[in-house]
Amino acid sequence: MIAVVDYGMGNLHSVAKALEHVADGQSIVVTSDPAMIAAASRVVFPGQGAAPDCMRAIDAHGLREAIQTAAETKPFLGICMGLQVLFERSAEGDTSCLGLFDGVVQRFASDLQTAAGERLKVPHMGWNTVRQVGEHPLWAGIADGERFYFVHSYFVVPQDRAIVAGEADYPTPFTCAVARDNRFAVQFHPEKSAAAGLRLLNNFVTWQP
Repeated sequence: MIAVVDYGMGNLHSVAKALEHVADGQSIVVTSDPAMIAAASRVVFPGQGAAPDCMRAIDAHGLREAIQTAAETKPFLGICMGLQVLFERSAEGDTSCLGLFDGVVQRFASDLQTAAGERLKVPHMGWNTVRQVGEHPLWAGIADGERFYFVHSYFVVPQDRAIVAGEADYPTPFTCAVARDNRFAVQFHPEKSAAAGLRLLNNFVTWQP
């Protein structure tokens, strides 16, 4: 069973449907029940919205311990806000997060420009290329420089560069994927990223960290 964590925020329907497409008959359960998360063989932790709301919702649903335990004990995939709240603190509302990775979450500057002087909007929204940093089983079959779909105003700044698994530019490089042991987390939305996103989810479903 693969559990998709439901704490009231996130694109759960699209994530679950994408997983069903690649999971080869495995049961996909969208759940807010800590016992179901504990019983799952794999856990996907998606999320959208603001960090303060996300952390309040996690605690309101009694999911903090279940998420932390899953991230320490079984194949675990974080998506979008599900990446950001794995870090120690977010500048969004000066929010204390789960602290499963050392580092912080920062907001894109409001005056971003390309080298040609073109102003860039925040949030960063749309397709962007991802540079793979090192080899990882979840990148298998995905070309370096493949495009994925992003929607975010904040990005993670890991304290340890060794966990960085992917980078994108907006306009300067930022970390968009991290990995350590049984954890992999991405800023982009694989469920909205066409064939490349489905391949990453398929790799997660078969991953044996």
